[in-house]
Amino acid sequence: MTTAAVSTFQAPKGTYDLLPPDSALYLAVREAIAAPARRAGYGYVETPGFENVELFSRGVGESTDIVTKEMFTLTTKGGTQLALRPEGTASVLRAALQANLHKTGNLPVKLWYSGSYYRYERPQAGRYRHFSQVGAEAIGAEDPLLDAELIILAVDAYRSLGLRDFRLLLNSLGDGECRPAYRAALQDFLRGLDLDEDTRRRIEINPLRVLDDKRESVQRQLTGVPLIADHLCEGCKAYHEQVRELLTEAGVAFENDPKLVRGLDYYTRTTFEFVHDGLGSQSAVGGGGRYDGLSEMIGGPSLPSVGWALGVDRTVLALRAEGVELDLPAATSVYAVPLGEEARRTLFTVVTELRRAGVAADMAFGGKGMKNAMKSANRSGARFALVAGERDLAEGVVQLKDLESGEQGPVVLGEIVATVKERLV
Repeated sequence: MTTAAVSTFQAPKGTYDLLPPDSALYLAVREAIAAPARRAGYGYVETPGFENVELFSRGVGESTDIVTKEMFTLTTKGGTQLALRPEGTASVLRAALQANLHKTGNLPVKLWYSGSYYRYERPQAGRYRHFSQVGAEAIGAEDPLLDAELIILAVDAYRSLGLRDFRLLLNSLGDGECRPAYRAALQDFLRGLDLDEDTRRRIEINPLRVLDDKRESVQRQLTGVPLIADHLCEGCKAYHEQVRELLTEAGVAFENDPKLVRGLDYYTRTTFEFVHDGLGSQSAVGGGGRYDGLSEMIGGPSLPSVGWALGVDRTVLALRAEGVELDLPAATSVYAVPLGEEARRTLFTVVTELRRAGVAADMAFGGKGMKNAMKSANRSGARFALVAGERDLAEGVVQLKDLESGEQGPVVLGEIVATVKERLV
């Protein structure tokens, strides 16, 4: 008995490979998330998979788990400290600043992106060390309409996929005027709690991080904690109320969550998160908010901005939790089955013509017999099979078989493309 040879290499722990047919679902989800943003004037941006470590430690925040525990870092031969990107916003803002997009006079700069991100997590369903996100950022304008626009675009993306059981959590984190007083009140409260040394250090760096601590031992002690909603200045209150009114007018339901701070330090004012109750502990499927001070944190000018990132992996899990099946386009519409060498060459030409005419077409390669070739045709999901042997070619026809109904009949070689296109409508 022999065993098939298997590669000694496997994907690194906490990562995954996307292969057909699942990969088609992921592509469809990415497209659905990006489509509303593109219609709203957001242009595509692509950034490197790694950046200077300082970009994330300054922007994302030195007190965050992302920076302190989860970044993959490396040192170049020249001694430069780099990190695989753990999130997208800091990279996109860096790219916009580097290209001077903010100096064109056409603000806000609207950008969307898609890619893989990396965090050293304890692997579990919905939480991987390599994950996929689609994001959108509006850079350079402070306007509640932009905050509402981005939230509505995300809601529309989820709805277009058929998701229904997601919830939008909403909060305001204040700004430079009201945040300091709240920070001081929060620190006074937290210092009186029974917390471990790491959490106590976090209180001094960014006490809002403690509100985001998911441990029951911490959450249990937060009863009566001061809330930012009670400390907002008049400007932040008015801004937040406008965002809520705009969402309500657009038919977007939301829940006020006074403890929502998200896992990044750069957020100001509007903060939001999408959760899906069908995913267990990893319930967040996406989120974002306003980050008016991030540009200054990474050495740029004042550029008030807002954005979001939606998890492709988590969205796929949410679709499966709701039993939603997307209507994915067939990878192959026509599958050619040649019988003999002359038919191989003839049908290869036909397949090429079909593809050039916009029809997804494939064929049996490697000299498969009729039985195996037809099995491949059925497995391909094709609607039609094109079958040809010497007798068919001598008569100038091929047999067109409907793989759904089983009906089969001859079609003149020169009319195949037109016939197939007509029947696929």
